[in-house]
Amino acid sequence: MAKDKKTPRPRAETPKGFRDYFGTEVTERAEMLAKIAAVYHRYGFEALESSAVETVEALGKFLPDVDRPNEGVFAWQEADDDGKGDWLALRYDLTAPLARVYAQHRNDLPTPYRRYAMGPVWRNEKPGPGRFRQFYQCDADTVGTASPAADAEICAMLSDCLEEVGIPRGDYVVRVNNRKVLNGVLEAMGVTDAGQAADVLRTIDKFDKVGEAGVRELLGKGRLDASGAYIDGVGLSAAQAEPVLAFLTSKGADVAATLANLRAAIGGSPIGAEGVDELEQIAALLDAQGYGADRIDVDPSVVRGLGYYTGPVFEAELTFEILDDKGRKRQFGSVSGGGRYDDLVKRFTGQSVPATGVSIGVDRLLAALREKGRIGGAAQGPVVVTVMDRDRMADYMQMVADIRNAGIRAEVYLGNPKNFGNQLKYADRRGSPAAVIEGADEKARGVVQVKDLILGAKIAENATLEEWKERPSQFEVPRGELVAKLREILAGEGQG
Repeated sequence: MAKDKKTPRPRAETPKGFRDYFGTEVTERAEMLAKIAAVYHRYGFEALESSAVETVEALGKFLPDVDRPNEGVFAWQEADDDGKGDWLALRYDLTAPLARVYAQHRNDLPTPYRRYAMGPVWRNEKPGPGRFRQFYQCDADTVGTASPAADAEICAMLSDCLEEVGIPRGDYVVRVNNRKVLNGVLEAMGVTDAGQAADVLRTIDKFDKVGEAGVRELLGKGRLDASGAYIDGVGLSAAQAEPVLAFLTSKGADVAATLANLRAAIGGSPIGAEGVDELEQIAALLDAQGYGADRIDVDPSVVRGLGYYTGPVFEAELTFEILDDKGRKRQFGSVSGGGRYDDLVKRFTGQSVPATGVSIGVDRLLAALREKGRIGGAAQGPVVVTVMDRDRMADYMQMVADIRNAGIRAEVYLGNPKNFGNQLKYADRRGSPAAVIEGADEKARGVVQVKDLILGAKIAENATLEEWKERPSQFEVPRGELVAKLREILAGEGQG
């Protein structure tokens, strides 16, 4: 008789494109999000936690690939008796759910509706270094007003968020531009074909890589790239290309000079003039609140995402230098982006609803804080109460309760207490600041031993044998003074 085949064991590995986050990483992210949420709340925004699953129909134009609804998102068809159930998907971002929520509950929500949302999103895309299929977003949006004051407020709030989490002034700038200005430039160029306009947008997006000369070539006949391959150009004449170049190089010595240069670049375009007027209003509103160009600046070089946005756009860029993988200096770059995107809800209601918002890249901002040394130090674990006699577990539980009730993180060792050395190794591995020891003798005398693991590590690292003897790292204290001694150690004063 043939033997039954054993069921193979599942592989203990994270699915491709995903990762696990452990203690310190989770704590650091939670603390940063709490600080950002506090700023959002201070500005009057309300929290929203929407479903992680949306219908593919609701995601609509927000899908990475509209023609293939199960591409780019994690999607599945709901089981139904007739086999025609709805297609569902994990949310791709936090904007599409907002559109659905506002359309569904608009009669019960105030207008404008100001909400912030934080949480994971999922993208079924090819993973790469630092690029995962699940990541956190942190958004704030105002729905239902076309006022430039809403855009100015988002910029001010973004500036405050960066400073609140630990990015100082001088290490960041929020740069502001306007899609309407670019529309005015296209109008001044005489570009009316949608396909050609899209080509111009893609060329503008390469400005930071190829510079003014490269853009000029790409707007014309084309250019050779670094590999020697020839890239066909848009085919514009030199005269047609001039407004684009004037637009891209219009950054002046101050905001007033930049706005004047932009007005020259748009010629007589009404939509372009409207865009410059909005930028002027935003700058004035920010100036009234004390946000100068050192923190928030009008900058025409902000071109990313202009195909998506309909009005003002903004991007937070960190300006301090880091070393790349090859040891070369470069600026850290963008950690947040946003702008005005009208017709957010129109797909659902048929009515135009203006909106503006921002999204902060959580992982990017955490990486920046680590670069600045604001987070990422050695994580401190709990105080460990060791177990000398397993029959006295109730005593140790009472002791750890006293420590916790004093607001100090603590735990009782719950492994096999037979080998005391293993208990101290466990405390070291947990990053514990102190271990508490109470054997039968200490219990009888009403004392406990407190081992200062922070000081002990310092002594072991730097001290001679004589210094070791002179500066002990273990103290005997009355049981009633245990909490006070632990507070002393945690405050960095445990010197004997």
